[in-house]
Amino acid sequence: MAPEPADPPRRNSLSKEAVLRTAVAMADEAGTGVPSMRKLAERLGVEAMSLYHHFRNKDVILDGMVDLVFGEIELPSDDVDWRTAMRQRAGSMRGALTRHPWAISLMDSRTNPGHATLRHHDAVIGRLRSGGFSIPGAAHALSVLDSYIYGFTLQELSLPFASPADLANVAGSILEKLPGGEFPHLTEMIADRVLKPGYAYTEEFDVGLDLILDGLQRKRESWR
Repeated sequence: MAPEPADPPRRNSLSKEAVLRTAVAMADEAGTGVPSMRKLAERLGVEAMSLYHHFRNKDVILDGMVDLVFGEIELPSDDVDWRTAMRQRAGSMRGALTRHPWAISLMDSRTNPGHATLRHHDAVIGRLRSGGFSIPGAAHALSVLDSYIYGFTLQELSLPFASPADLANVAGSILEKLPGGEFPHLTEMIADRVLKPGYAYTEEFDVGLDLILDGLQRKRESWR
């Protein structure tokens, strides 16, 4: 005899973290932001009204979802120089945004940020300050770093390829269709860069990040 199905969890058995992690999982699956309260409740096996016991509206759930993503990002270390700390943090943030692409446009949009969000920003600012940046300089550095990380990740997720082999196929197809001699610079870039063995677009992230860090290094002392 098949076992009887377990009773769905009652309202009081729900935890805020369980609700938020389920909402994040659903957003990851759909590629969009916060799921509807009805669908979220269905996934959890409860009535939609049960969710309002913990969350007064969807914005509160969205605040919590964003906070969970910030909680996945590595905090900048005090054991390395500021450039290395910012590089490690950038890589960790890019990884989190790749796992949760729906969060890219939301990460800094919340007016009621959670603890992980506040801790993250405080740690990054503190590491920049301890690395010799003035308050204005730390603001400049944080702004340009985050703009680059968010922008590159968004562009990367939008590209029509996911691997060097896919890139070669897409670029090769474009190259074949280019009218002869009409777009010489684009042709040269594809043929002599993109289609060269070993090229991976993901490497461009580190190149751009180093350019930004070099610029911040040069300007750091002048921002007072």
